[in-house]
Amino acid sequence: MRVQAVGSEAAALDWQHIHNLIIPTDPLSADEIAVRAQRNILEVAYVDGVPVGCSTVRPPTSEPATVIARVLPEKRRQGFGAQIYQRGLAKARELGAQVVHTVVLASNDDGLRFARHQGFVEIDRYVLPGDTIAFVDLRLA
Repeated sequence: MRVQAVGSEAAALDWQHIHNLIIPTDPLSADEIAVRAQRNILEVAYVDGVPVGCSTVRPPTSEPATVIARVLPEKRRQGFGAQIYQRGLAKARELGAQVVHTVVLASNDDGLRFARHQGFVEIDRYVLPGDTIAFVDLRLA
């Protein structure tokens, strides 16, 4: 697996495709991704040149760090999520994270199962204005 930071237009488009496929209730535009890339670490994971997943690491500030690993549905259960997550967690720890959160769309059963398997526990649920599907906030125990 090769990981590339979102810095090029191609990587940003790959990150956008994966994010918007997995989180269809909150699709992001190219401009929104550019803004996020200025304050967060956004990466795309590739296998044989094909994108398999992406990640977001929100550095710790006054709030806990957030580490999100997303894997395309057809690429799940092959170890990519664990690799992406471990990389993101290591980056968050390097930035001083003492507490780590993640967030998963409530309809993403695979994502919730994965987060719980990594040691996360649910702490909150919320619905964005105009949406009907909740986001689940989880904290690394």
